[in-house]
Amino acid sequence: MNQSALIRPEWTPATIALMVLGFVVFWPLGLAMLAFILFGEKLRGFKRDANLRADGIFSGFRRAKTRYETHFATGNVAFDDWRRTELDRLDEERRKLDQMREEFDSYVRELRRAKDQDEFDRFMRERNSNRTSGNGVVDL
Repeated sequence: MNQSALIRPEWTPATIALMVLGFVVFWPLGLAMLAFILFGEKLRGFKRDANLRADGIFSGFRRAKTRYETHFATGNVAFDDWRRTELDRLDEERRKLDQMREEFDSYVRELRRAKDQDEFDRFMRERNSNRTSGNGVVDL
């Protein structure tokens, strides 16, 4: 069983026990566990977004590194030509994969937006139908 299944940012008996134990042993540990429970999902999203930004920033350095490494010759012209064409092919595949990942990310974002819009529209319809058919009493 992986650890992400054991400790996830939710109010589970394991996370509550770790938080209490953290407060008993050393209060900053308990506070850190409380923050993880409350903001864990947001931190994962932040980490994913930061990694995507970092990939975009540092991708030029990676490409420059691979191009720099191709300048070293082994002395075998046929092998060097083959290696250069293979590295160019791999760079092209990397660009295609990066483009596909960006397209998929935008598709998922649009899908989430559409789902949120549907949920909101359904809520508004139910809310408006309750107002018109209700007796004026708000049920909380």
